[in-house]
Amino acid sequence: MTSAGLPRGTMPPLELLTDASTVAEADVDILVIPSFSGDNGIELSLGSAPGSPSSTSSPFDRETQVAIWKSLVDIGARGRAGETHLLPAVPGIAATRLLAVGLGDADTLTDEGLRTAAGTASQALDRLPASVGDGDLTALSLLGTLGIGPATEGHGLGSYSYTGAKSDGAQAGRLRRLVIAPPTAPSAAGSAATDFSRACVVIEAVTCARDLVNAPANLLYPDSYARIISDLGSQAGLTVEVLDERQLADQGFGALVGVGQGSPRPPRLVRVSYRPDIPEAAGTDAPPHVALVGKGVTFDTGGISLKPSPNMGNMISDMGGSAAVVAAVIAASELDLAVSVTATVPLAENMPDGTAVRPGDVLRHYGGLTTEVLNTDAEGRLILGDAIARACEDNPDYLVETATLTGAQVRSLGDRTPAVMGTPALRDRVSALSRDVGEGAWSMPLPAEIAYDIRSDVADLRNIPGKSWGGMAAAGHYLAAFVPEGLPWVHLDVAGPAYNTTAPHGYTPRRATGVPVRTLIAVLEDVASGTDAAGTTE
Repeated sequence: MTSAGLPRGTMPPLELLTDASTVAEADVDILVIPSFSGDNGIELSLGSAPGSPSSTSSPFDRETQVAIWKSLVDIGARGRAGETHLLPAVPGIAATRLLAVGLGDADTLTDEGLRTAAGTASQALDRLPASVGDGDLTALSLLGTLGIGPATEGHGLGSYSYTGAKSDGAQAGRLRRLVIAPPTAPSAAGSAATDFSRACVVIEAVTCARDLVNAPANLLYPDSYARIISDLGSQAGLTVEVLDERQLADQGFGALVGVGQGSPRPPRLVRVSYRPDIPEAAGTDAPPHVALVGKGVTFDTGGISLKPSPNMGNMISDMGGSAAVVAAVIAASELDLAVSVTATVPLAENMPDGTAVRPGDVLRHYGGLTTEVLNTDAEGRLILGDAIARACEDNPDYLVETATLTGAQVRSLGDRTPAVMGTPALRDRVSALSRDVGEGAWSMPLPAEIAYDIRSDVADLRNIPGKSWGGMAAAGHYLAAFVPEGLPWVHLDVAGPAYNTTAPHGYTPRRATGVPVRTLIAVLEDVASGTDAAGTTE
């Protein structure tokens, strides 16, 4: 995927090693090796030396393995999760340096632990001083021997670097080529290419979303964003529809028009559709249809209810939900999933000029519901209401919506854990899938009594509750008002997780993270596999 017209993040090309026996002789600068913390100190996972009875062979002879282990012991390495150590070369290996990466206890290693360790390794490689190697670096990682999918994802996502509009002399990182060794066990070797290919599609989707979220609002605004989405969709062979401000007004998208009317850059509604190429046959059911909806506020000043100025620059990220659903529908196409997907994306810039919506105004949504606007900084749910109502006209089997919606999400779950609300069975299934892929979402309730807090005296709804608590659930209830009865749906609030304002960690960079792209892809794969909302096979 290419986000045309925008500064892009960089990452090194990823390659899959086809012959594991060539590891020791590989012409690379750095060899990345996994290490573990055992009861008696550091342990290595390099397979069994040639000639030993084992289902997993090692590319190194016993003397080389012992030399690596001794080097780690000599510097006090423990193999704890997050630990990295740069070692000099040892006899028997062509690489000029070794990077040992700790994974903790081998008995409790998970896919996410491996993914995080690979990301940590990529970030460590990019930060190596100029004294290591000569200019750009190449690396070969043995972390893939423990699981090619998570290791590839972690390495790829961890090596992403975004320098934006820095001058040409700015260095994004030193790593220029990364080769990943697959598992050597015969039972795993056959799936390595498939797992690697899927991981590369996921990486491409996540980095596309990161590029979009990282873009400054003077480059990414409703019209330019709509054109970029159209380009991305066209490149993927998808159907794209764009409604401009006149069409939105004519068709009754009153909330989207209202939120965008305070900006000289008018709103847009974009719909991107993927339909699988499945031959029709007598008695064959149509593939399930998933509606994706993502909030696309390209910059959020709060409108008349103006936000405080500190950290307002982070509000370029308020379109993170839209970036995620666009990337996910393109990934569904590239993975050739047996599921129909339509992403509906409302785009607006929330500004406070003389034509802006005021507190106390009443807006009429697409579909007829009305909202009393009591806080113009609760604008995301307004435009999502219009988009959800339009998406539901397609009669989808599932609706999955995501947004950087409430500060209450961050206060409740922190800045790394998405909240999931909606139909209980689908909510819990989406949460479980999110945790499986490492995005860590958590199911949250929609207490019935909070729905009363968004009733208005002069409209069907009010856009903020009448109380100071339960803000995340109040937003969920607001969105639920636009979902037809009987349609399984979920809302993912990613206000904190979509944008990292702290230091990089694992495979997560500073700024845009790409959350919840991997969750959305996992949900689409799950639906395509024939699993219903309760997680049982149909």
